[in-house]
Amino acid sequence: MKKITIAHSPDADDIFMYYAIKFGWIGIEGYRFDNIALDIETLNEEALKGTYDITAVSFALFPHIREEYAPLRTAVSFGEGYGPKLIRRRDTMLKRRFKVALSGRYTTNAMLFRIAYPQARIVYMNFLDIEDAVLRGDVDAGVLIHESILTFDKDLIVEAELWDIWRDLAKEELPLPLGGMALRRSLPLTRAIAFERMLTDAVRVAREHKELLSQMLLERNLVRIDAATLERYLELYANDDSIELNDIQLRAIDKLYTLGYEHGFYDTPVAIREYMIPREYAALRQG
Repeated sequence: MKKITIAHSPDADDIFMYYAIKFGWIGIEGYRFDNIALDIETLNEEALKGTYDITAVSFALFPHIREEYAPLRTAVSFGEGYGPKLIRRRDTMLKRRFKVALSGRYTTNAMLFRIAYPQARIVYMNFLDIEDAVLRGDVDAGVLIHESILTFDKDLIVEAELWDIWRDLAKEELPLPLGGMALRRSLPLTRAIAFERMLTDAVRVAREHKELLSQMLLERNLVRIDAATLERYLELYANDDSIELNDIQLRAIDKLYTLGYEHGFYDTPVAIREYMIPREYAALRQG
């Protein structure tokens, strides 16, 4: 069997959207799909190297890898009225040049944060370490992502919501693009179309069987949170809008890339649709 590696983060939404494949509910004959779970900035860095066939990435990274990877239409996570949180200890106040921990230089939250707080002193670390770094006083503040936005320590307080920063920058009501999947362009086109369809089916099946799949993930200790938190979290980041990109999500991604270009993060304007897999090719070939 031919092996394809799918890389994703260890947070609950990515695991939920992938594990219909891991459990054998969805697949493609003749292929074995192996997974690897890495923190989001490691995934971004490895995507810059072209390491994995299919990989989760931050939406903000994609313009940097657009020639090597195609963005997939499925397994996407957006914020809508919520998102990453800038937190600090309750007993502190932030100065202009405060020291802040971010989950990686290529993450969406890092780009938006740098636009909003250009004088902050940034350190990058694994997202799992940010909360403790703030509690210890190693940094003045940190941007929490993934499940930690629901579970952070009571001694921490929210200084700012990245959702509010995004809304102020975008100047219109659009969902906040956080993460998605990308596929290596060197894969044959017919195979790439089939892989995208399989991944879409995996997310759809996961949503259709959410209770069963959630129970299996909890019983196998594949997620770091309890059942109630998992339920809340999946409705935020692995919901029905994660199955396939819609028009307003595509507009939001383009707005993110416009902001990135205007603030010097990208070397050229990028429109996401121009880089997607032309799945109509399969129908034309069959016709």
